[in-house]
Amino acid sequence: MSDVRTATMELLRELRMTTIFGNPGSTELPMFRDFPPDFRYVLGLQESVVLGMADGYAQATGRAALVNLHATAGTGHALGNLFTASKNQTPLVVTAGQQARSILPFEPFLFAERPTEFPRPVVKWAVEPARAEDVPGAIARAFVVAMQPPRGPTFVSIPIDDWERPCAPVPVPRAGATNPGDPALLAEAAALLAQAKTPVLVVGAGVARDQGWDRAIALAERHQAPVHVAPFSARCSFPENHPLFAGFLEPRREAIVAALSGHDVIVALGGPLSLYHVEGHGPHLPDGATTVFIADNPAHVSWAPCDLGIVADAGHALAALLAGPAPALRPAPAPRPPAPPVDPAVLTDRLVFARLAALRPANAIIVEEAPTARGPMHDHLPILAPDSFYTCASGGLGHGLPAAVGLALAQPDRRVVAVLGDGSAMYAIQGLWSAAQPGLAINFIILNNRRYEALRGFGRLFGMQTVAGTDLSGLDFCGLAEAQGIAASRVDRAADVDAALAWSFASTGPTLVEMMIA
Repeated sequence: MSDVRTATMELLRELRMTTIFGNPGSTELPMFRDFPPDFRYVLGLQESVVLGMADGYAQATGRAALVNLHATAGTGHALGNLFTASKNQTPLVVTAGQQARSILPFEPFLFAERPTEFPRPVVKWAVEPARAEDVPGAIARAFVVAMQPPRGPTFVSIPIDDWERPCAPVPVPRAGATNPGDPALLAEAAALLAQAKTPVLVVGAGVARDQGWDRAIALAERHQAPVHVAPFSARCSFPENHPLFAGFLEPRREAIVAALSGHDVIVALGGPLSLYHVEGHGPHLPDGATTVFIADNPAHVSWAPCDLGIVADAGHALAALLAGPAPALRPAPAPRPPAPPVDPAVLTDRLVFARLAALRPANAIIVEEAPTARGPMHDHLPILAPDSFYTCASGGLGHGLPAAVGLALAQPDRRVVAVLGDGSAMYAIQGLWSAAQPGLAINFIILNNRRYEALRGFGRLFGMQTVAGTDLSGLDFCGLAEAQGIAASRVDRAADVDAALAWSFASTGPTLVEMMIA
């Protein structure tokens, strides 16, 4: 017989989960006794940062990452980014310490009264094993559940005294992780697409998660169908310089109907098509159009306003659609209008994105958390390659900065460019320390407009002339970066943007450029 800790480490090694993200506390320390030399512990200075780093790492590797949190308090700190991970459909195995079993009846300091209830409903499965020897098996099951579609985080609460108990080795789980979908329904969708006169495609983050980039291009070209990106898509699923790229759907009912009008067949793959941010009225989709919605998340399919809903992995679905009947010859759709020009003399977010597009290193990964600047980014920073763009699917803040750290850990041969708003960056600013320690190749670009501009914009929508609590003047991001070991530069003039970006991209370690935008 071995013990729980040894059996767990052997299991994690077999599952290729030897990178652990955490912020350790007293109830977790026995897990790390005699920490194996082939494992890596990535320290975050707050649990939300820990969760965000693991999220970025898991998305980049395509495999569940292991997160270790400190009891209920640490789980509480992490809940915001745990919610984001669930919306991102990121596979994570989250563990949290629990007090010793023998003193649980006395409600001891740091104990979790309802450990499996606290992280719900933002985890797919949660457990505190009934016996110490069940801990490795619970982690094995958590891995399988996290990896099954729709992927997402799972949670295991582990009492502090379980790690030393006797335990036999646990077999490595093997389970299918994709859903090919109903062949008859996919054949029906392929026939609808072939018979259409003016088809259109809408792609979501699931196309990227399921490695469907090339097949999405092939399907669009086969049918001469324009391609829109679904509202709030958190990944890149189609090249934004392609002649068939038609732009980004807004998260408003009326805007979606207007953008898709004139098409008789709408095929949406890989993510919610009707994801709204504000209340709307009228139909969800154009009258007279037949809509097919395909996603690996049954919940999304259940409420999607569509004529045919199919639960399937986007990669398999695209292959099935490509194998369908040949379409009739169709004329190429009209090209997308060009982006509005940028004034090179004024330091704006538009100028920063345009210069990033011109100067970014080859094979760079863009991470974005600047909600107010999303429109200018779409116009002036086209994403051209698969797996080169990541953002937050939940609408919460504090994910982008640590996610960039996780992505850089998972992809050390690629440059990561994190474009962050000043308000967004402050939610996880201590994540800079985790980037500095290993010297990761990350370029943090802070768009500093000295306010929560997104809230001021909503205030105008609601007829408010002033919005309380939105002034962020006085923050010094260069000082914050340098205090954590990262070289930094501030840009106050449009003429200095190129030089600052060139300096940042030439660095082998992390840098921060604070853009004081108008």
